[in-house]
Amino acid sequence: MKTKFFILSVFLVFLQMGFAQTNNRQILHGKVQNDSLTIDNGYVLNINAQTRTTIDKDGLFDIMAKPKDTLLFSGMVFQSKKVILKAVDFQVKIVVITLELANNQLREVVVSKQFKDESLTGNNQRIIDGQYAADLQTTAENQVMPSNQTIKYGMDFVRIFKEVKKVIKPQSENSEKYIEDVAFSEYAQANFSPSFYKNDLQLKEDEIDLFLMYCANDKESRKYLEPDQKFELMDFLINKNKEFKRITLSK
Repeated sequence: MKTKFFILSVFLVFLQMGFAQTNNRQILHGKVQNDSLTIDNGYVLNINAQTRTTIDKDGLFDIMAKPKDTLLFSGMVFQSKKVILKAVDFQVKIVVITLELANNQLREVVVSKQFKDESLTGNNQRIIDGQYAADLQTTAENQVMPSNQTIKYGMDFVRIFKEVKKVIKPQSENSEKYIEDVAFSEYAQANFSPSFYKNDLQLKEDEIDLFLMYCANDKESRKYLEPDQKFELMDFLINKNKEFKRITLSK
């Protein structure tokens, strides 16, 4: 009897803690904006509260939050952004979040077989990476799948990850971690076809960037960045998708 009473007491304590955590949050009224374009769609996700909401046609959104909560912003026309809330954000009627327009520069870097390097000074990687035509004395080889089971001229995704980090400008006080988050998102999109995200993970097109930023927020994501870890990365994305699907979409 005492054991049952003890278990019930512990359950009630945790239940009260859960309610307390929820009650500490309040409605945060926000607006996303850009200097040259009206932002009228997208998602806002509160990682700590495991809730998300949509951005309306006027760029406005409401979400339950509290100081130190992490919000992710994602949409089709602007770059994903991570914001850690401060107490001052709750002292204004509407907190304004400025977002940058989507930049295709990152996509171009990812799909390129060779990164731009006009100078040979101090760097011979471009020569090593170069593609050269075989001469008459060169032994014929299987162009589709060589004997070492690699794809000729295949992309080095670890180098891509590093190069993407170089072209992203710091945009927050936690710029290094922000850069790593965005670079992981680009890296994951380069590894898998759009059909994997749309058909296998059942994600809408405008949810993919939000999902990948959600994954990047998990430190475990940094463990699967080697070319031979593609299946581990896939398994990681599948498991994170299960979590992502459980996040409540508030209206």
